[in-house]
Amino acid sequence: MIITKTKKEEVRKKFALNSKDTGSPEVQIALLTERIDNLVRHLSRFKKDYSSKRGLLKLVAQRRKLLKYLQDKDEERYKKMVEYLQSYKRNGTK
Repeated sequence: MIITKTKKEEVRKKFALNSKDTGSPEVQIALLTERIDNLVRHLSRFKKDYSSKRGLLKLVAQRRKLLKYLQDKDEERYKKMVEYLQSYKRNGTK
């Protein structure tokens, strides 16, 4: 359920706007997607873990808000993230 430091670094490098970028919406959305994926896998095993389910819903809402912000701020960057999320969903993990 925890994202390893190496996985976080890998995701950050892929979406960072510069070498020290850790807070751009793209990086945050990609990291939230990793966490959401981990929680979905956890909940498929433990269906009655309602605390984790609530956490999952909060993460999904947070990602949705970040996507809305990115759409309002920069349409091209938003489209790139949507393409990433669609390919992530199709291919499982990427």
